[in-house]
Amino acid sequence: DLVGVRSFGFRGEALPAICSVSQLEIETALGDGAGTLVRAAGGSVADVADTARRRGTTVGVGRLFFNAPARRKFLRGARSEWRGIVEVVTSLALVRRDVRFSLANDGKPALAVPRATTLRERVAALHGAAIAARLVDVEDVSGTLHIAGLVERPSEVGTGGRRVHLAINGRSVRDAGIVRAAEAAYRSTIPPGVRPTLYLELTLAAADVDVNVHPAKAEVRFRDRWTVERGVEIAVRRALGTMESGATLGRALWPAPAPFAPPVVDVEVLRPGRHVENGVFAPNGEPGADSAEIPNDAAFEAAVPPLLQLRRTYLMFEREDGVVLIDQHSAHERVLFERFMRSLECGDVPAQRLLFPLTLHLGPAEADAFDAHRELFERLGFEVEGFGGHTLIVRSVPMPHARFDAERCLRETIAALTGDRDASAAPRHQRLAATVACKAAIKAGDMLSPGEMRALFIALAATQLPAHDVHGRSTVVHLSWDELERRFGRR
Repeated sequence: DLVGVRSFGFRGEALPAICSVSQLEIETALGDGAGTLVRAAGGSVADVADTARRRGTTVGVGRLFFNAPARRKFLRGARSEWRGIVEVVTSLALVRRDVRFSLANDGKPALAVPRATTLRERVAALHGAAIAARLVDVEDVSGTLHIAGLVERPSEVGTGGRRVHLAINGRSVRDAGIVRAAEAAYRSTIPPGVRPTLYLELTLAAADVDVNVHPAKAEVRFRDRWTVERGVEIAVRRALGTMESGATLGRALWPAPAPFAPPVVDVEVLRPGRHVENGVFAPNGEPGADSAEIPNDAAFEAAVPPLLQLRRTYLMFEREDGVVLIDQHSAHERVLFERFMRSLECGDVPAQRLLFPLTLHLGPAEADAFDAHRELFERLGFEVEGFGGHTLIVRSVPMPHARFDAERCLRETIAALTGDRDASAAPRHQRLAATVACKAAIKAGDMLSPGEMRALFIALAATQLPAHDVHGRSTVVHLSWDELERRFGRR
């Protein structure tokens, strides 16, 4: 049963092929003590002798291509070959965390990593603790597919080098489709053009994947690729929906336990400290609660911590491990964006008919931009009619909150769409939802009442990605007491 083989080993022709162009030495023993030493060169065995060693096998290769100088000319430079060796050993080290790896170049140690129990420990040993601290845990199950690993925190994307590691059933592979699926989970959390670091390990039934499609086993073929890619995207997006993925100052995020609980959307930084059975924030029956309405769930509302508004821009509250700052515009923008996306996808949006219709006079470019997005505007709740030339009559508008200025929002959205030359791959309806959410959200400088602050807090907690706004910036920032005490010289 080849499908059930759990060790990969050498392919049958690999050792003879290596031996034919090099000097090969193999030491092996079934147990500690007596073993066997085999020396060969150019494809011929030169010597077989007894030796003493610990259990295991050591393969040494020297003078590669000594008998085929023409092939040596096709080798790359020493630096390029060394980089290739490091990449191979690093991939093996990430997959086989139960094995200790050491690598030397010209007698100088270049890599030495001990055994590790977690992927984060191995990443820290290979790339440094600073890199490991930038990553968020991924753990999810979708049918027979198990997705685990680490992905980069959105606030850190683009600030350092990018690394991608993908393993399928314990074997390092390349798969652009899986990487694209993971990157798709970052949409609306990072600016266009930047790409995150990914360490992902997929485990699925052997019958669902074919590993014999590439000579080096570096690529695979899935029986149902869409299901796998969709599972990866959901798993990564769920990880980005936790507050651990938010920006932090002076907070030690590694090492930190990350229990496996796929159904829970963890917004731990916002949580005042009590456990809620159905996720950290219990649903209040209206996940789209806006800044002008206070949910009726008295028990849940009572758990909201005291909120303070700073500079009419930020909301702040205290926790046992520090203080948390929330950008009120970014928070409301995230709430409205997810609500508008649901409206565009489901077509169910409340609208208010105006007693006195609005009249908008547009330029030629603005009229073209509106015509290109007319259907999407209507699905958002705008009822607009032509009034000759480039003039529009607005009869109904959505009412996302009591402070909503429909005319200003519509004018600014059309102006933004007119000058939009962004080459982003985001769908048009998503970009429109993000633009309308930005223009409709409360602004920095708006004074909020205590009830509005509580309602915004609860509404943000109910979103899928509360820590990030739609432009790739941070919505929530955590400042630890340790960092504050260090700044004041108390530590």
